[in-house]
Amino acid sequence: MNYSDSERIASILTKQGYQPAKNEKKADLIVLNACSVRQSAIDRVYGQVHKYYKTKKIILTGCILKEDRKKLAKKANIFWDPSEYFESVPVFESSFSAYVPIMTGCNNFCSYCVVPYARGREVSRPAQEIIEEIKVLIKKGYKEITLLGQNVNSYKDGIINFSGLLKKVNLLPGHFWIRFLTSHPKDMSDELIETIAKCKKVTEYVHLPIQSGNDEILEKMNRKYTAKHYLNLIKKIKDVFGKYKPRTIYALSGDIIVGFPGETRKQFLDSAEIMKRIRYDMIFFGQFSKRPGTAATKMKDNVSKAEKVRREKFLNEILKKTAYINNLQYLGKTLEVLIDKFKNGHYFGKTRTMKNVKLISNQKNLVGKFVKVKITKANIWNLEACLPKRQGTIK
Repeated sequence: MNYSDSERIASILTKQGYQPAKNEKKADLIVLNACSVRQSAIDRVYGQVHKYYKTKKIILTGCILKEDRKKLAKKANIFWDPSEYFESVPVFESSFSAYVPIMTGCNNFCSYCVVPYARGREVSRPAQEIIEEIKVLIKKGYKEITLLGQNVNSYKDGIINFSGLLKKVNLLPGHFWIRFLTSHPKDMSDELIETIAKCKKVTEYVHLPIQSGNDEILEKMNRKYTAKHYLNLIKKIKDVFGKYKPRTIYALSGDIIVGFPGETRKQFLDSAEIMKRIRYDMIFFGQFSKRPGTAATKMKDNVSKAEKVRREKFLNEILKKTAYINNLQYLGKTLEVLIDKFKNGHYFGKTRTMKNVKLISNQKNLVGKFVKVKITKANIWNLEACLPKRQGTIK
């Protein structure tokens, strides 16, 4: 979300006559687009404001709590609310991959998260506005459209829910991929799971955060689902993909917080067991840290930093095993990859399932194009490939 917001902020500033500076020292204006998920991120914002407030004009925006706004008001010249640039046409950094926000805010109030307090309650953009923005992107040749929201599953515009929006975007003409972030398990409906599997342009990649495999911890987190409910969702996803795309590889990822207040070793091992059962392709780990303004701040943070590090490493070893096993499925297969960069003599891109691919090829100008590649090697975190002997059309 912050990356997308920054592109829209750039658009507003460009219209006002500003141009990007080569570095911070040469800038007349500093824009700080904050993320309030972790206290450490806000601490860095305080540091940047203190560093520049005497010599630069400062705009502070993003996820900022009222308490932080008040403390920074004397040093930050301007505060922009994210809703002020919600409808702005962005200055995209990429010419082939675009982030399109469809909603902002959150109504869930997870005990560790400040987003509902910083960004406010959920607000969905009109479906037609989103469709028109995507139409423009497709005409410009964009290949990858990522729909964004703190909880895309709860998107609602009249009778159009997120499933309906996906169907509308999927019907737009052109060769492009549709991705989306982020989903909440409590709002992952059977209708949505079926839509994801049926829509050809929606990629076979589902990111569904679990945060913990233990029900007591999930309740403390105010996640509003149980481990059993989550496992049933994963089973439905696997069953539906098996029904509608039986020969297609799909990928699952999630988020897990280690060391949440009161998390015992047994409760932690429930998360490990969930990981073994689901066999994730990727997990994004977070070590719990107190964030003022959240309910979890009042809980006793009784898991040491060293133990949090140990637990994350333990889970990461499980992830490495399942990720590698999953990657072995790709060996020898020819599939489509969107090339996103060229570095050190090699191309790099991603599959529909968000697998990183290193491509060995002498062909020029492949960045931003769909390329058919043959997977020759599977590693833990990436795949390696070459062009098939009979290379198809590069788009």
